[in-house]
Amino acid sequence: MKKIALITFIILLIDQISKFYIKTTFHLGESVDVLPGFKLTFVENPGMAYGFHFGGLLGKYALVILRIFLIGGMIYLFRKWLKEGINSNYLLIPMAMIFAGAIGNLIDGMFYGMIFDSGTMYDESVNRWIDYGGISKITEFGNGYSHFMKGCVVDMLHFPLVDWWVPERWPLIGGKHIEFFKYIFNIADAAITVGGVLLLIFRKKAFPEGFDF
Repeated sequence: MKKIALITFIILLIDQISKFYIKTTFHLGESVDVLPGFKLTFVENPGMAYGFHFGGLLGKYALVILRIFLIGGMIYLFRKWLKEGINSNYLLIPMAMIFAGAIGNLIDGMFYGMIFDSGTMYDESVNRWIDYGGISKITEFGNGYSHFMKGCVVDMLHFPLVDWWVPERWPLIGGKHIEFFKYIFNIADAAITVGGVLLLIFRKKAFPEGFDF
């Protein structure tokens, strides 16, 4: 359990520090070059990892509840495995990464609307999320720009390894913008992705024959 707690704590600490820094120092949409092919680009995401979202406000509520059930299910599995003496790093480390990532993004969605004075808000009159101007500040808990479960996830890691405008003279695709990798994400998203990939790569060691969930 100490191993799981330590990994979760480290990932959550880095995730939340990076989000607080970006939210309180960057304008929404602001982008800064860090290295060739790597930028810090501030966007807010009302939905899932890598900018995907669905269903407006109801979709957001559903996603928050889904994350709560996921986290609860993982706590149950951790306790069960540890009680059974299962202590494989191939299983527990990737699962702890996924666990930490889920908690990291859950914190944003549940509480950021209550602790920051500005943020992306859902306008029911036009059925879409509305951006904001300026730089956010931390405010007294409960006096933020929105309410419980209405906050947005802060994303900032941007790796446009290919960022190219196709010359106009090229047939069919001339003038189009080609970008790879265009998705903007955060430490929590990265932890979930890396944890999932590690489980896939080491699945035979993480889930040996006869393994029981």
